[in-house]
Amino acid sequence: MMKKYFLLASFVLFGTSQAQIIRKYSNEFLNIGAGARGLAMGGAVISNQDDVYSPMWNPAGLMSIERDWQGAAMHAEYFESIAKYDYLAYAKVLETGVFGVSVVRLGIDNILNTTQLIDPEGNIDYDKITKFSQSDYAAIISYAFNPAGNTKLDVGVNAKIVYRNVGKFASGYGFGFDVGAIYKADNGWKFGGMLRDATTTVNFWSINQKELSTIVNGEEFNPAPTDKMELTMPKLNVGASKVFNINSSIYVLPEAGINVDFAKTAALVSTDFASITPYAGAEVGYQKMIFVRLGVNRFQNITDIEDLKRKVSFQPSAGIGIKYRGLTLDYAITNSGIGGSNFYSNFFSLKLDMGTFRND
Repeated sequence: MMKKYFLLASFVLFGTSQAQIIRKYSNEFLNIGAGARGLAMGGAVISNQDDVYSPMWNPAGLMSIERDWQGAAMHAEYFESIAKYDYLAYAKVLETGVFGVSVVRLGIDNILNTTQLIDPEGNIDYDKITKFSQSDYAAIISYAFNPAGNTKLDVGVNAKIVYRNVGKFASGYGFGFDVGAIYKADNGWKFGGMLRDATTTVNFWSINQKELSTIVNGEEFNPAPTDKMELTMPKLNVGASKVFNINSSIYVLPEAGINVDFAKTAALVSTDFASITPYAGAEVGYQKMIFVRLGVNRFQNITDIEDLKRKVSFQPSAGIGIKYRGLTLDYAITNSGIGGSNFYSNFFSLKLDMGTFRND
């Protein structure tokens, strides 16, 4: 456990000290998603997420809320409960569309601070080890509507305010926008797309050099970064889905699509301009009360550290759900997908649909 905390501390401090103007991975906590349904389906909900969890997948999906309001909450823990992820959301139907507000937090507590472990003379003093927390927060205001009254086309917008804190070492504020759309064809197919950080999301960092740096034998370590601003580049998610009714009680809802990062990554298809990776998932529902879900996402080319051979890794996921009147409880389990690791995380989410609850 001690080793894990040292690794996390190193990651947090290194990530802060290496902040650049444009980064491949920035505000990644907003790309995790929310709602155990979408996570169980491997994120294959870009065209079919139809509730209060939509802002994290495609804000246009809020337009499927037809009556009154919905509220939701989710909690998850990563890496043997070291990292905790929470989501709260509310959506209200208005005359002209649907309004939503969401709050997200990803936090790691009790990280060991070893920046003062060695004193200026080079002596090690374990009493100087302290602890700190690293937390990422976001408040998202969403609005979805039918442009020009076209009921076949739903459009949604997210306005995001981000606050990131690395103990006493650094803090940053950011803002940005997402846009999404869902088109409903006459033959039952739905086509969805979401452009995350459409205008780029800007983070402005404030660095506490006194807390971050340490002087050993006249030499400074952990100098503050010279760049105090970072940009999160856009990401595009597109998908298509359709409901297939097996009989009067059972249906199957599959979706497939691609995720596009406008940067060179370890994705299956990667260029200097963009990287593309596929995803797929499906939901089987029984009488719209019991649900079973599967998904696969985040295909990457990685190098095995043991035999140095290239291979493809991916993130599998699965889950179940149960709905009674206006109350829905969902569960998902998914692999972290980090370097082919076997870290599995459990997600639980709850949704209250007051419009359905009052009319059942």
